[in-house]
Amino acid sequence: MWDEAFPSFLIGLREGLEAGLIVSILVATLVRSEQKHRLPQVWTGVVAALALALSFGSVLTFTAAKLSGPAQEAFGGCLSLIAVAFVTAMVFWMRKSARNLSSDIREKVTAALAMGAGTLVLTSFLAVGREGLETSLFLWSTIQTAKSSTGPLIGGAVGLVLAAGLCWGLYRRVLKINLTRFFTVTGAVLIVIAAGVLSYGLRDLQEGGVLPGGHAHAFDLSGSIDASSWYATLVQGVFNLTVTMTWLQVVAYVVYLAVVMSLFVVGVRAGKPKPAAEPVAGEKTEEKPAAVEPTRPRWVVPAALVAVPAVVAGVVIAVSDGKPAGTATVAVSETECGKGFTVPQPGQQVFQMHNTGDKTSEVYLINPTSGSVYGEIEGLAPATTRALTATIGTGDYAWRCVPTGGKSVTSAAVHVTGGAAVKSVIPVAEDDLKAPLDAYKEYVGKGLTTLLAQTQKLQADIHGGDLNAAKADWVTAHTQYASLGAAYGTFADFDKKINGRPDGYADKALDKDFSGFLRLEYGLWHGQSAADLTPVADQLAEDVAGLGKAFPTQEFDPGDLPLRTHEILENTLQFELTGDTDQGSGTNLATAQANLAGTQELLTVLQPLIKPRSPELLGKIDAGVARLGALLTAAHQADGSWTPVDRLAPATRARLNAATGQLLEDLAPVPDLLEIRKSA
Repeated sequence: MWDEAFPSFLIGLREGLEAGLIVSILVATLVRSEQKHRLPQVWTGVVAALALALSFGSVLTFTAAKLSGPAQEAFGGCLSLIAVAFVTAMVFWMRKSARNLSSDIREKVTAALAMGAGTLVLTSFLAVGREGLETSLFLWSTIQTAKSSTGPLIGGAVGLVLAAGLCWGLYRRVLKINLTRFFTVTGAVLIVIAAGVLSYGLRDLQEGGVLPGGHAHAFDLSGSIDASSWYATLVQGVFNLTVTMTWLQVVAYVVYLAVVMSLFVVGVRAGKPKPAAEPVAGEKTEEKPAAVEPTRPRWVVPAALVAVPAVVAGVVIAVSDGKPAGTATVAVSETECGKGFTVPQPGQQVFQMHNTGDKTSEVYLINPTSGSVYGEIEGLAPATTRALTATIGTGDYAWRCVPTGGKSVTSAAVHVTGGAAVKSVIPVAEDDLKAPLDAYKEYVGKGLTTLLAQTQKLQADIHGGDLNAAKADWVTAHTQYASLGAAYGTFADFDKKINGRPDGYADKALDKDFSGFLRLEYGLWHGQSAADLTPVADQLAEDVAGLGKAFPTQEFDPGDLPLRTHEILENTLQFELTGDTDQGSGTNLATAQANLAGTQELLTVLQPLIKPRSPELLGKIDAGVARLGALLTAAHQADGSWTPVDRLAPATRARLNAATGQLLEDLAPVPDLLEIRKSA
């Protein structure tokens, strides 16, 4: 915790001291000028600034909590970069201004006193508010990095309290501080910390999909260094350097540290007092031996600050062999699964799994009685060591190794006492998904039969020239197809022919090669004649018939079923609720409702697998489906028409998007919950 607290402590101390100096000088000036009655004006501005800073922190936290996982990563990454920019600017500004800080503040205070109460309140508000906003942003970024609020908040609070004590001492003249030296030293340390925040922020942006290179690792020391060891935790907490980093992180860290630290050191030297001027000709002076100041290249200090942490880390790794005392290596192979495994202590543990066999293996930490999984490693290659982190509670534990092409091997079990209850995952075997898959394929088969009849009726409407009937039957047939969304991946080229979008075609919707439901929609709602649309309808009916014949022989991977539970609604949010696929009918919400119906059907066949593994999750999903269904039904008018997406009231559209997004969040755990595991 204390390693996570140090960066926040430092920022709280610096920002608190800066804001406190301004307030103490304001108070001292009022007291000495016998205007104590105006002190409430100062405290009013201070309290307002503190309220602003706290509100800013709350807004950041609330905003992040409402975002999806990737969006949270992107949001946090952007704010980390902003925090780095603020801290860098603050460090350079204070380096330049520290010498004249007190005199500058007194000038502003004197001006404020002359201009009245409002100006005095505003002066204290702006002085404290700026530091408060910077502190809130940096603390928030630190909390995101640490994945915990306890350490950073304690560190920030201690720093602010110490800053308040120092300001009181300066005010009472019982304490003297060389502000220039203080802000120079803390500035150099903050630059090193900011380099780590920059690196971590870029990693967040990579994980959020904003920046590429998320899998291009410059190094991965997880097999040699225990990420939970005291030294790894210390380095990560203070410097944000982790055992696994991408090339972008490493390059950004080194470049930022080298460039910014060089500029900072150069500025510090430039700001030193210049030597006394040479005496005027004819003036007698006492001769003193010239002091020869040793010269040192400008790159020495930045290079040392970059190299020293790496050297220290290397020495620690060499001395400790990369692992804390007591961490055993557990063997993985067809014959030695679990060798070296002893009774672990309760709590979070890191196991070094070493494949001593000649086959790539899956490794699972399981309950040998129920088969439930507490931790896993996929694809552990021969002669490779990887860390497996798991939380240990009271119960029985064993290792199960599943070599590629071989039989699973289970180690002897151990019993742990004294721990809390730990949640595990009941594994799913491929055979467990056979019944749900058969049921869903039957549903799709019947749906395609219904779709063919509806498409042929639509074809007959156009052949007969009844375009009004064709519009109504188009909606019926298109929503029927939309309800089969979970099977799109198996439809192969048929899906593009039947329901492809005009994106990528040279002439968009009028391109000669564009066909399917959306091409027909464009023609029906843009005044094209029955003669123009006849070949389009004929092609659609032919493609639907071809799909119906081909589907029984198409491969449907059982593992795709859990994935489709949220992929259908992801497409709904991206295409239907944005109006992107609307070609004139304004029935995107009808399609969205059909997508929801298809999701419900999929959840129905998967319910026997979801319920025993996470009944509370199933309850949340059912509530989310009902909420979204009610919002979509409300857009269906009494005359059978649908409200187009772009004509929805802004508040209604926001509620619809929010309900869909929340349901997607609720559905997100299903693929991992029902992932096929070889340990089953």
